[in-house]
Amino acid sequence: MLTRKRVILGGVVAVIGAVALGAAALYYTLVPHDAPARATLSDAVASINDAQSTNQSSAGATDAAGNALEGTWVLVADGTSFVGYRVREELASVGTFTAVGRTQNVQASLTVDGLAVTDVQVSADLTGLTSDSNMRDGQLRRQALETNAYPTATFSLAQPITLNEIPAEGETVMATALGNLTLHGVTRSVAIPLEAQLTNGFAVVVGSLDIAFADFGIQKPTSGAVLGVEDHGLLELQLVFKQTSQG
Repeated sequence: MLTRKRVILGGVVAVIGAVALGAAALYYTLVPHDAPARATLSDAVASINDAQSTNQSSAGATDAAGNALEGTWVLVADGTSFVGYRVREELASVGTFTAVGRTQNVQASLTVDGLAVTDVQVSADLTGLTSDSNMRDGQLRRQALETNAYPTATFSLAQPITLNEIPAEGETVMATALGNLTLHGVTRSVAIPLEAQLTNGFAVVVGSLDIAFADFGIQKPTSGAVLGVEDHGLLELQLVFKQTSQG
């Protein structure tokens, strides 16, 4: 009789385990997994034009006073700016999938002096990162990025970005931002490729950088429904600036 009870108990435990694993797999299967596309300059420009009135003066114009770009620029508070990640996962019963998380809790400023961007400061609140999965977002508070312990990521420009000339309205400008990235409590020198455009009084900037987790002391997250995670991920940003003062 005791042996039979043990067999029954063992069977119940196995069933519970199978149901739990199946529920996890079903969760990932049923949640929409169309990852947001990578940030592009064209999409960013379209988003700001949709969000703001287009009857503002051009930021790319010059006048008798000189370069209208000179001065301080800060983020537009309309939800069009974000910082985020893209990481490839392998999920149980689903296969490979690109996990995308983004936060709009970002503060940033840049300073232009002549034809040079002399200062850029970006600070992102990583506790605001959201993806298509609340489970993933919760895990990142305790694993990988460990946002409970390291809630903020920052970037500070270390060398000026010099332009050849004042860009025309709608012209795409490509540059590399050399600076210091602090992530997961670790600061490293990085070079972030950027694309930028002036449109209707705004400076729109997008960029991305492949991040090796080991460089920032980040351990790959683990989960019953996640079979594997790559050891690197893409940091991406979309920033929309508005001039607050002229030089």
